[in-house]
Amino acid sequence: MALIVQKYGGSSVANAERIQAVARRIAGAKDRGDQVVVVVSAMGDTTDDLIQLACSITQRPDEREMDLLLSTGEVVSCTLMAMALKSLGYQAVSLTGFQAGIRTEAAWGRARILRVDPDRIHHELEAGRIVVVAGFQGITDNLDVTTLGRGGSDTTAVALAAALGSPRCEIYTDVEGVYTADPRMVPEARKLSEIGYEDMLELATWGAKVMHPRAVELGQVWNIPILVASSFTEAPGTLIHGEANMEVRNKVSGIAHEMNVAKVTVRGVPDRPGIAASIFEPLARAGVSVDTIVQNASADNITDLSFTVAKQDLSKAMPQVEKTAREIGASGCLGEPGLGKVSIVGGGMQNAPGYAARMFRALYEAGINIEMITTSEIRITCLVREDRVKDAVVALHRAFELDQP
Repeated sequence: MALIVQKYGGSSVANAERIQAVARRIAGAKDRGDQVVVVVSAMGDTTDDLIQLACSITQRPDEREMDLLLSTGEVVSCTLMAMALKSLGYQAVSLTGFQAGIRTEAAWGRARILRVDPDRIHHELEAGRIVVVAGFQGITDNLDVTTLGRGGSDTTAVALAAALGSPRCEIYTDVEGVYTADPRMVPEARKLSEIGYEDMLELATWGAKVMHPRAVELGQVWNIPILVASSFTEAPGTLIHGEANMEVRNKVSGIAHEMNVAKVTVRGVPDRPGIAASIFEPLARAGVSVDTIVQNASADNITDLSFTVAKQDLSKAMPQVEKTAREIGASGCLGEPGLGKVSIVGGGMQNAPGYAARMFRALYEAGINIEMITTSEIRITCLVREDRVKDAVVALHRAFELDQP
């Protein structure tokens, strides 16, 4: 008998019929003799609807109250799932994040899990019940409800698998696994049977929506294999784990992309110690996340500095940057929306030459201009115009022959 942790996303529990279908799948695991812990997301677009509702009350909802409001979506899902299981004749109990023992830091909207006390879950399992936990949420030591950020139910599931000693965590969603690219952009994209933690973390961080990066990172730290599969079919999924075989012929695992990116450039920046801190500290205080930072070589102690932010954060970032630019004596700054990112990812690239050249050649032959470049040991990311992102993904998928097994 194994202890199984399963997570079902919002599309999997979007209505009563889908909840009942998932309940039958869960019941099948119980019938095989397993102990089952289930984590559920909010139904369909519930979270977006709650955000819209709050914003119709006030343009600036209080962060603490927003976390309590948004946590109710998952509570609705877990109670309905427990009801569905009981209607099938199974013992089940629904638990909020607090009741499940998920303790977090006091960071509204983006809390990180500090610890999990699994005693209540163990007690319910020993009583023969299926445990259904509300994902995406936890509670502080002061008993305030927090949320883990969008996609946080993945993190909840992996954290519970680690705390309960489960041999793996199963993530069920509306796709059949992890693909070499978004199959909506590239019909020839190939489903991977397995992928390593590092490659999956890079893909998730740089645009692949199938898994939340924090969940992958947590799985890697605690060595919890993660199965990504569809809740709508019985097709085998993709196993994310630490021993994925290296493909000898092709060392690129996949192509990730991200839309809705904006670039900020600060021109004529004095090249002296402390300047970078003076630019980025006000952005951090304003809650603006920054990545893909590029600084040009200094000439006469003057340089240009560019970085990217989410397009929706551009209006919040520019006043901060403009104020700082005046204070440090920069010659000006420019905000440019309408960009996107495309990345190639693969653990095998770090010890093999030629991948950057191959990527740049493919984009050149597709007539796509590169705005910025950033890299890690196993990733190369190019910033391109948003309306050319799809073309870039298709060109790179073809160039690296990712449709071939």
